[in-house]
Amino acid sequence: MRAVISVIGKDMVGILAKITAYCADANANVVDVTQTILQDMFVMVMIVEISKLTCPFATLSDELTGLGQELGLDVRVMHEDIFNSMHRI
Repeated sequence: MRAVISVIGKDMVGILAKITAYCADANANVVDVTQTILQDMFVMVMIVEISKLTCPFATLSDELTGLGQELGLDVRVMHEDIFNSMHRI
């Protein structure tokens, strides 16, 4: 099972480190990541393996969303099944 994590907000030092550190603590393995800076905006999309999470998926989502709010970022976590269903024609 995998999840998609998106992060958007004003660029600052340590965004990638803070998000991935939380993922590591929850045993969510980052399998792919892309990021860019658009003018002064940080944009990142990550795919994480969640089959061995040490917390419920809802907790992962809620805590990453909360971390994003603390940092002034929009962080969204979506289960791969939901993501695929939303983007199926």
